[in-house]
Amino acid sequence: MAELTDDELLAELGVTVAPKKAGGLTPREDRIIAGFEEILRFHDENGRAPLYGEERDIFERLYAIRLDRLRVLPESRNLLAPYDKFRMLDATATLTEANPDELDDAALLAELGVDATSADDISVLRHVVTREEKRAAEEIANRTPCEDFENFKPLFEKVRIELDTSVRQTRNLDKAEMQLADIRPGEWFVVGGQIAYIASAGDEFVTEYERKDRRLRVVYDNATESNVLARSLQKALYRDGAGRRITNPSAGPLFGDEAEDDDLQSGMIYVLRSKSELPEIAKHRQLIHKIGVTGGSVEARITQAAQDPTYLLADVEIVATYKLFNINRTRLENIFHRLFGAVRIDLSIADRFGQPVKPREWFLVPLHVIDQAVEKIKDGSITEFVYDPKTASLQEK
Repeated sequence: MAELTDDELLAELGVTVAPKKAGGLTPREDRIIAGFEEILRFHDENGRAPLYGEERDIFERLYAIRLDRLRVLPESRNLLAPYDKFRMLDATATLTEANPDELDDAALLAELGVDATSADDISVLRHVVTREEKRAAEEIANRTPCEDFENFKPLFEKVRIELDTSVRQTRNLDKAEMQLADIRPGEWFVVGGQIAYIASAGDEFVTEYERKDRRLRVVYDNATESNVLARSLQKALYRDGAGRRITNPSAGPLFGDEAEDDDLQSGMIYVLRSKSELPEIAKHRQLIHKIGVTGGSVEARITQAAQDPTYLLADVEIVATYKLFNINRTRLENIFHRLFGAVRIDLSIADRFGQPVKPREWFLVPLHVIDQAVEKIKDGSITEFVYDPKTASLQEK
């Protein structure tokens, strides 16, 4: 039996040997072969040729463009025929609109909306932008004046107040948790530096990529609106570094079951009346009240009132307390300050070092109105009311 060559031995073992590259290849031919070998590796790993589709991996789309170009270049087909073990070059090409004449990776990446850090290293990318994401950005930017903005203006004003008083909060967008179903009428977001309200939604449909979507009417706080796809808004929110979701009041309760960093397991809203003999205090003693929140004993808190400028350097009496559970102290205090801000006492008291102190929690408001405010805080309706100093009462907005 004649001695077998290495290639013949490998063939006996069922190993296919790729043809050796012929010597004297031009740099262009080397690049063509190297590019095709990347496509072969993709096929080995995925069991198929690379395909188009804006939802697909950026490199798969790059390989699909490259493969199409190789299919229509006679020199490429002849050069690559010995390597085409999957017969990918025999398929019909589907050229892109750009139809690049040269196999320049940087140009191909640009066609895909990608800015490469280096034309010599396409494995390191930055600023990857798909055409779908470009369309999303264009949809968001394509706004028109909102003709009926006066109908939405009160809603925006209410949301701003609720954000100022911490009844609502803004939260970072979590791509892993946020679903398309979360972008629905009645929801609020911050996109492009503006508050956006989902006013309405059209019927759901299935896209060419077998994904659900629908048209939305989005109204913005600058009195414009846009008619965008839900997925376009979703992509715009993700790409916006400052994109945020505005919670509903029920999503961040003042009193709830889950504790937060500034929550008190149990606590007290307290209302104090000063015994100060300052003329401006003594004149309206029955109407001037300090409203505060504490997690401990109110009595213990006021033992040193006469030495504390925040208590007007005078003793105080407790006129009302309200026992509460799972209180978010900051939100609660902000609500009272917003509600009674117009009647806050403007007074400056010198501390024991002679430095002026301006107490912030004393308000010219009747005790029965404070009672009403606490009840409306409990039932969540407080954001619907303002305090009217002229009538000394809570009034619906």
